[in-house]
This record gives sequence, structure tokens and C-alpha cells, in this order.
Amino acid sequence: MIVVNARARASTESILVLKNVINTLEIETKKEKGCIDYAFSVDINNPNMLRISELWEDLKSLQDHLETKHVEDFRAAMAQNPIDVEAHFYEAKEISYPG
Repeated sequence: MIVVNARARASTESILVLKNVINTLEIETKKEKGCIDYAFSVDINNPNMLRISELWEDLKSLQDHLETKHVEDFRAAMAQNPIDVEAHFYEAKEISYPG
């Protein structure tokens, strides 16, 4: 399984402008083969911080995702409304709840 944990810093205005393209990105990504979960959220303690969480069956699924039109549209929107993204990618194995 591939895990993506990302943070994006942006102005409130940029987040509002990007909201529709992010909504489309989420909806379309969840339809993709190999997508287990995909979500954007606003940090409860910092409204200028978006959290992005992704789970993919395998690396190929993530690579295919990065070539889709909805990702291309998101990148184009980010170019018009800059946000600072920091993303980390992990290969992981799911374990049972440890508590």
C-alpha cells in the first residue's frame, strides 16, 4: 500500500478559489482503480493549512493518478492560486489496532 501524507499552506482566498477544483479532484480520484482513500481537509487549528491524505493499492495506481486530467486541472489551478505543498510518500503495510 502507498500512503501519501501532505500539507498545503495557502491564503484563505486561494483555498476558497481552489475549493471547486479540489472537490472535483476528490470525486474523480475516488473513482480511480487502485484508490483506497483520498481526502482533503482544513486543519482545525490553522484554516490556512490543507491536509491531504491518500491511500493507494500500489505505486502504479498512484503514478497513473498523477497523469489524469483532474490532477492536471488541479495543477493548473494551483499555478493561478499558489499554495505551498509538502508531500511525503510511504510504502506501508496495514496492521491491527495496537491498543
